[in-house]
This record gives sequence, C-alpha cells and structure tokens, in this order.
Amino acid sequence: MKVAVVGATGLVGTKMLQVLAERNFPVTELYPVASEKSVGKEVEFKGKKYKVVSMTDAIALKPNVAIFSAGGGTSLEWAPKFAEAGVTVIDNSSAWRMDPTKKLVVPEVNAEVLTAADKIIANPNCSTIQMVVALEPLHKKYQIKRIVVSTYQSVTGTGKKAVDQLMGERSKALAGSNEDYPMAYKYPIDLNVIPQIDVFLDNGYTKEEMKMVKETCKIMGDDSIRVTATTVRIPVVGGHSESVNVEFASDFDLEEVKSLLSKAPGVVVVDDPASQQYPMPMDAHEKDEVFVGRLRRDETQPNTLNMWIVSDNLRKGAATNAVQIAEYLAGKGML
Repeated sequence: MKVAVVGATGLVGTKMLQVLAERNFPVTELYPVASEKSVGKEVEFKGKKYKVVSMTDAIALKPNVAIFSAGGGTSLEWAPKFAEAGVTVIDNSSAWRMDPTKKLVVPEVNAEVLTAADKIIANPNCSTIQMVVALEPLHKKYQIKRIVVSTYQSVTGTGKKAVDQLMGERSKALAGSNEDYPMAYKYPIDLNVIPQIDVFLDNGYTKEEMKMVKETCKIMGDDSIRVTATTVRIPVVGGHSESVNVEFASDFDLEEVKSLLSKAPGVVVVDDPASQQYPMPMDAHEKDEVFVGRLRRDETQPNTLNMWIVSDNLRKGAATNAVQIAEYLAGKGML
C-alpha cells in the first residue's frame, strides 16, 4: 500500500505517522508531503528516514491513499488534484465536511456509507468524533432528541504554537524565565480558560460550536437531532473533555446504558463515583479509545442523561480516526 501523509511535519501529521506505525497499517511505500519550504527535510517512520516531497511529486508517485492534515485551504486546492489522479483522499480539515457530495465518517458510527467511488472523504472535527462514538449506541436504542454539550478542549487542538504559549507562560510563572514565547491566543491560557474556539459567527456561536451542531446530524444520519454547544479552551495537553446532556425519545435504565456503552466499539466506561473513578485527559493521552463516565440521570426532566466524555484529540480526534477510515477501505478492497 503506497501511502502519502500530507502535512507530515505538523502536529497531527507527525501523530498520523506514529499511528500508522503502531497499528501496522500495510505501508509498502511512504511519501511524506509538506509545503515547499519543508521539501527535502526528513521524517522518521518505523526507524527509517524519509525525505519530504512536494505535492506535485506526491501525485506523480500515485499513492493508493493520501491522508491530509495541512489546513482547509491546502485541502481545497490539492485534494481534488490527488482525487483526479485516482488517489483516495482522507482529509482532516474542515474543507469538505459539510459538502453534500462528500462522506463525513467516524468508522464506529457510519463506515458503511463508504464506497470505492468516494475519492475525497472527510474526517470530522475532533470534539464531534468523540461525542458521536459515545452517543451512537444510545441513539440506536433510545433515539436522541436533543444534545447540550460544553467542551473543555486541549491546547493541542490549536497546534504547536499554543502548546509553546502554555509552556512559556508556565515556565515564566514558575521559574521567572524571560524567554519569549509565541501567542497563539489573544489572552493567557495558563491559569485561565478561554470560551472561544475559532471565530464568532453572526448568530453569536463560534465556528467550532456550529461544526459540532451540523456534523453530529450528518454523521448520525438524522437531521432531527437538535444540538447546542459551548466550546472552551483550557490549559491541558492530554485531550478534550465534554460535558454532555442528552435527551432521548424513550426512557432508559442506567445499568442498561452502562452495558450498551461497555459493549460499544471504541468506548471504555470509567464510572465508579464511590472510588472517585472517572475519565480525565491525563488518562486518555496517547490512547485511541473514547472514555465515558459520570453517568447519571438528569433529575430536572424525563428521559435525559448526563455524561462526561474524554478522548485524545490528536489520536481518535484526528490521526487515528483517519487511519481507521483507511483500514476500513483497505479491508473492503476499496484502496
């Protein structure tokens, strides 16, 4: 299998190479791809060094699959060119997610929508991915009517510059360091939370919040689900956390909910209040599963559940989900 990783030198691209190696994806030839200024640099994969190639060279090499994590503008320009050359593109940006002609896929939820004709496949937003993985088995059983979600998102979702800002602020506070650090955010992030992810839209919601609204319905194949979101950046590097309040059409038994989640693919239930066991980003870091806990009935209205969902946003929220899509396609002989 000839595999191109576009954006191979970035935070998510690096993680994609790591996940491809860990999951033993059948890579026979690897083509790391990045911007012109990175061409000729080297990346490591399974103990070997590979030189970064340009977009044009990568297309000429005719990979079976190209996994993109290079930003929306790059995807809009280059994904169609790869697709025209017969390459299947799995794109991690927001460029194609709401395009009605493109599939938006979380393998545990809707892999069956994929066909060999799909040449550009969209990888959803990180915060949406972990939520729908946890909600899908419950939607099948009880029919979701409404979701209220508040997210607590890692700085790694912004990128290396945000991690550098957090660590720079921390070392300045703790060690009195005078070293300059980049500002990825308008405000300090250490010892703070910022209730804005992406730009504000005319309706007062941010783009990130509206991604969760629209993507959830598209992935779950149900436009009747009502979703409202508040997304918040916090000074954490291990993963994203979400407080989710979900109203169902029919009533549920809490033990049955735990059983359904325990059996669901990609879900780990960590829910033992008596021993203070619940999911945290530090436990999800470098893992592929979605962790669910704090399961309890909403006592203010019928048929409503409160839950806490945590996952590593660079892995399941990005790299792992993209690789799982490639694994599904390869397993079905579509690559």
